[in-house]
Amino acid sequence: MPLYIVATPIGNLEDISLRALRTLREVKLIAAEDTRRTRQLLASYDIKTPTTSYHERNKLTKLDYILDCLNQGDVALVSDAGMPGISDPGHELIVAASQRGIPIVPIPGASVVVTALAVSGLDTGQFRYLGFLPHKASARKKMLQSVTSDPATIVVFETPHRLTAALGDILEVLGDREIAVCRELTKLHEEVFRGRVQQAIEHFAEPRGEFTLVIAGQKEVEKPQLTEAIEKRLQKMRRSGVGAKEAVAKVAEETGLSKKELYRAWLKSG
Repeated sequence: MPLYIVATPIGNLEDISLRALRTLREVKLIAAEDTRRTRQLLASYDIKTPTTSYHERNKLTKLDYILDCLNQGDVALVSDAGMPGISDPGHELIVAASQRGIPIVPIPGASVVVTALAVSGLDTGQFRYLGFLPHKASARKKMLQSVTSDPATIVVFETPHRLTAALGDILEVLGDREIAVCRELTKLHEEVFRGRVQQAIEHFAEPRGEFTLVIAGQKEVEKPQLTEAIEKRLQKMRRSGVGAKEAVAKVAEETGLSKKELYRAWLKSG
């Protein structure tokens, strides 16, 4: 029997598809990260399908039970919000089911990652999703250091009690980049702050809610070009009696051009 991977709303309960509702009604069992939260969703749509808990703490001990249930009927896997298996329990069950030849059917829907990226105003051509940043500062900085030169937009999750520390580490490691801090997306107190990291630190002095951070990737530094004006400057310095070594070093410091390239220009100016 199939295992259905069902996306649920990230906040607003109206953000669920008709297909997802039909699936949740028809399956024999719903494996939920938090049965209390899932029952609120089910009650809103008068769905009476039985539920069983499947979360981070019991995902291994509950695995065989859910696989046995799949031998008897269809099972739907849901998380608290969004797509199961993406920074949520479910990956192990999906892998185990696939290894046993059980059909796995995705029921797509709301995604906080794509939602935050879309409203961020930052480049969406390519992005890197890092999930939740590590709890410890040293591990958090190490993860951020691994993407310092990545041109792709970065998407991470953060909790309110660690947001200030995380933004501080982002500022220290990645610099004062452009950032969109998305809070409580699709919920009553939804907020999207766009600005620089330092501005975000000042804005969220007392953070509350669930946060998704969208951080600009590393901008490609434009390579300096040897222009006619620079060549004329070298000629002028030469006529003034400035030596090659001194002139090349000075212009290299001013322009960022390589000394080798400037020395070739110096020789041509003679």
